[in-house]
Amino acid sequence: MRTVVISGASSGIGAATAERFARAGDRVTNLDVRPPDTPVSGVEWIRADTADWSAVDAALARVRDARGAIDVVIANAGISVRHGVLDITEAEARRVVDVNLLGVLGLWRGAARIMAEQEQGGVLLATASVNGRRGYPRYADYNATKAGIVSLTQTFAMELSPLVRAACVSPGAVLTPMQMAEYTDEMFAETNARIPAGRHAAPEEIASAFFYLASDEASFLTGQELVLDGGEIAGATTTVWGSALSGREARRRERG
Repeated sequence: MRTVVISGASSGIGAATAERFARAGDRVTNLDVRPPDTPVSGVEWIRADTADWSAVDAALARVRDARGAIDVVIANAGISVRHGVLDITEAEARRVVDVNLLGVLGLWRGAARIMAEQEQGGVLLATASVNGRRGYPRYADYNATKAGIVSLTQTFAMELSPLVRAACVSPGAVLTPMQMAEYTDEMFAETNARIPAGRHAAPEEIASAFFYLASDEASFLTGQELVLDGGEIAGATTTVWGSALSGREARRRERG
């Protein structure tokens, strides 16, 4: 039985991942600013904003003291704001970076300190994105944070091996509440059309990838990014929904 900590596990990929580990008998703690949409047996919720490193350190210490060790930590918490590069506000960008990138760094740093003191070490995982591998309109700050997670993965692996392994999963399009809130039917259809698999992934498919990466079967895997995108970035793809300038002009017309 492992002790697993997952940030942002109240919905979407995080919730599916928490359920996957709990179903295997692991003891799971969810660090999230809000309670889970659907409580799962074996998953404890601790209210914590992963952008607040002191709160994260306190939550990790609470888990370690209660359970004696921390075996797997998955930095999954993330946010996005759909905006063109000419319209990004400082407040929006800083919040995206604080949660998506610095939140991973803070959680991994705190967990790694605990794992370094454990004889069995541990595994650090994170949710990156194929958006970190390419330009993608309307999500410049989000894309940059996801690219940064891949770099963190490589650096943590270099510094902490062989005691601690680090890896990240880069999903493509996934049917999460965040995705569904931002996309229109037209956007969903256009996205599916350019994915060779012809569909979005289910959160449970990403959860299975995390479960594998945390397992002994992946014991020789560290410093790597696992892409699960249905083949979306295997070949040439087109970006969508016009330029930032055309978007600004459209909004001006709507206001007028």
